[in-house]
Amino acid sequence: MKKFDIFNKFRDAVIILNGTGDAVYKNHTFKRWFPDFSDMKKFSHNTNFDFCPLDSENIENYSPVYNARISKEDFFARISYQHDKNKLQYFDLYSTKRGNYTVFFFSDISAEAELNSLLNRNKKLNEQVVILENQNNDLMKIKQKAQSQAIRIALINKVSNIIRSSMDVSVVLNLALKELSVMFGTFKAYYASYSDKVFDIAEVYPKKSETNFEEFVFEDDVMETILAGGISVQHVLKEYKKSDSFKQPVMRIVVPVFHMQNIIGVIVLLSYQRRELNEELEILEAISSQLGNAIVMAELYNKNAQTVLQLQNTLKELKETQLHLINSEKMASLGQLVAGVVHEINTPIASIKSNNAILSKFIPKIHDEEISSILADINEIDREAIMRISHMVTSLKKFVRLDEAELQEADINKELDLTLDLIRHETKNRIKVVKNYGEIPQIKCYPNMLNQVFTNVLVNACQAIEGAGTITITTSYTPKTLTVSVKDTGKGIEKSEINKIFTAGYTTKGVGVGTGLGLAISAKIIEKHKGKIIANSEVGVGTEFVITIRSE
Repeated sequence: MKKFDIFNKFRDAVIILNGTGDAVYKNHTFKRWFPDFSDMKKFSHNTNFDFCPLDSENIENYSPVYNARISKEDFFARISYQHDKNKLQYFDLYSTKRGNYTVFFFSDISAEAELNSLLNRNKKLNEQVVILENQNNDLMKIKQKAQSQAIRIALINKVSNIIRSSMDVSVVLNLALKELSVMFGTFKAYYASYSDKVFDIAEVYPKKSETNFEEFVFEDDVMETILAGGISVQHVLKEYKKSDSFKQPVMRIVVPVFHMQNIIGVIVLLSYQRRELNEELEILEAISSQLGNAIVMAELYNKNAQTVLQLQNTLKELKETQLHLINSEKMASLGQLVAGVVHEINTPIASIKSNNAILSKFIPKIHDEEISSILADINEIDREAIMRISHMVTSLKKFVRLDEAELQEADINKELDLTLDLIRHETKNRIKVVKNYGEIPQIKCYPNMLNQVFTNVLVNACQAIEGAGTITITTSYTPKTLTVSVKDTGKGIEKSEINKIFTAGYTTKGVGVGTGLGLAISAKIIEKHKGKIIANSEVGVGTEFVITIRSE
């Protein structure tokens, strides 16, 4: 019937029965999903409830389609459909009464059912893993303790290397303070010598051209702690007694430095971060001890230089492993979040789509032309909004694709468009995006990983543009090499910083804004694709990131 043709626009399968139970309409999706449909009774016998609590001798009571047809109210059930013995499909069935007609909607959830099956298998495997872990509990504890100890030793030796790099006390202090500043994300770090019960700043990082040093003391409880050899960690509004107040609470770490059991000074670290310090305190204790004995330990350091070098290499490997784990956890968490959001959105959207379609049928029957016109406009706006939400949900699912662990063929131009859709809030009404896409073949890659790279680069480009600007994306392909260029008209990057932007932990953004991991992770992903990523920048003109990937 032509009056039901609106249902051909639905992604769900739709079939409509008349009052006698005969099928009077099937949309295109229904015909595609159920090509062997002949009559409603046979179709009903092929369906079953996912969970069936009924206890009846009438076999029709076990058919959800039969129950939906005889129900006087709207009906919903999760069902299974089996046309042949080798294939079982799962659907969400929803039916509603409209006059003498019963409208059935079938939403395919076979993939979700398969996922649940895989999750159950995974759960059993995890239980087996737990059993094995319990059997090897003592060994794992020893291993974890050894790994933790190795990390602490590596960090301690890294700073020790800096401390022992010079016999000039000023140079030693400055280099040590610089490393501690990076480690703890401080905005100010300094060493103050102790004499006659007062402190006097001897070295500060970063250095300022005009700095007025003065003698000072800390609060009584802090003095008691550091004189007893303890580290003081407090959130304060004042740096020390009689100093000017900060505009917001600051984490202040005061580390005493001893030599021959006598306090000779303190290291003071000031940071806007708020976090618990556990193993870091042990690191600080070791560093303060190293700093107090720097001159005495100089010769010993030279003898153990090779050992320190090996530990530095171990630290580098641990950092790369940590970076990989951070990226994997981040994407896994994102996948779980997207899956939850998609699940929560799909059900209400299905109901809204159904109501929107039903309303569109009744609007022409309204005799008041003004009311009919207003309702038609509202109904069209709602339909477009539903389409936009559905498109965004589909884009999110395509973007994450956590199940794509193997190399796959992908169209990079389409992947870039997908990323642009997801960061549209960054560019909307502010940034013009110019696409110079070349004719490129599909290449074997990890699409979800490349999408993460494109997101990092494009978001950085958006954030680099203050106000309005332009981002130009160019793709090209030469034999076995794909090139993607992202060029912005942002503020640019200093030459002194351009070689550091791919280093983990380094960021050109303010404290608490950037993590310094985005481009580092991107570089690792491109390396995994046997490619490279480089940056060209000019302050005041803009930055261009060029990604090249080898294609077999």
